[in-house]
Amino acid sequence: MKRFALFNITLLLISSSLFAFAQSSSNDTSPEKEYSFRKINNTAFKAGEILEYKLAYGFMNAGVAKLEVKNTPQKVKNRDLFHIVGTGRSISAFDWFFKVRDRYETYIDQEGIFPWLFIRRINEGGYKKAQDYQFFQDEGYVKNEDNETYEVPHGIQDMLSAFYYARTIDFSNAKKGDIFIFDSFVDEEIYPLRIRYAGTKKIKIGMGKFDCMVFHPVVQEGRIFEDDNDLTVYITNDKNKIPVLAKAKVLVGSIRMELTDYKNLANPVAKVD
Repeated sequence: MKRFALFNITLLLISSSLFAFAQSSSNDTSPEKEYSFRKINNTAFKAGEILEYKLAYGFMNAGVAKLEVKNTPQKVKNRDLFHIVGTGRSISAFDWFFKVRDRYETYIDQEGIFPWLFIRRINEGGYKKAQDYQFFQDEGYVKNEDNETYEVPHGIQDMLSAFYYARTIDFSNAKKGDIFIFDSFVDEEIYPLRIRYAGTKKIKIGMGKFDCMVFHPVVQEGRIFEDDNDLTVYITNDKNKIPVLAKAKVLVGSIRMELTDYKNLANPVAKVD
C-alpha cells in the first residue's frame, strides 16, 4: 500500500481496530475436507444502517465519510448478500489542497459475514485506482480485475468487510494490553495488521457522550505511524460496536474522524446521559 488518503487511513484503522478478535477456525484450507460455509449469529448490524463521519486534518475540516448497509437481490451460490458501500470525499474548501473522491463496495455473505466481491474506486489528488476482487471463499483464492489469482485462507476479509465481520465478535473476554495479529487482503497482498486493546473510556463528541472500548491499531509501523499509540480508536461498548472517534498521528500531521450521525442501528447505543 503505497498511498494513503484520509478515507483510506480511517477505513483501515476502524476495520483493523475491530477485526483483531475475528480469528476463526473456519480458515482451515485442508483440501481433503469438504468445505462448509461458516454461520455467524449476527445481531450487530442490519440492512438500512447508516454511519456518517467528519474528518479533520490538523485544525482543518477535510472531508466526510459514509458507511451504508443495503439489501441486494444478487446472490452467490444461492446465498443472500448484504451490499455495503463506503464513500469518502474531501469537502470543497479542502479540494484545493488534496481532492479525494473514494468509493468502496463489498458484497458480503449474510450468513457467514465474509466477502464475495470487493470494488474500490479511488481518486486521491489526481491519483486514480480501480480494483475488483472476486473471492472464491470455498476454494481459497481471490481473482483481481486483471484475472490474476492469489491463494488466501478461507474466510479472509477485504478492508471494508473486515469491519462488519468483527462487529459480530464477542469482546467481553478482552484484557487490557492484549495484542492480536490478523490478515486481510489489501492491494494484492495478505496484509498483516496488529491491534492492542487498551480498556474502556467514556468519550464526549459533538453527538454526546459514549461509553467506549479503546484500541490502538497499527497499519504499517515506521511508514505511516511511528508508534503504536499514534492511532486510537473508540468503539461503542454495546452490541453495535460502532466507531465513535478515531485519532491518528501520521508522519505529516494528524487526522481525526468523528461520528456525526447514525441511523437504523440494530441495538441501543451506549450513550451516556
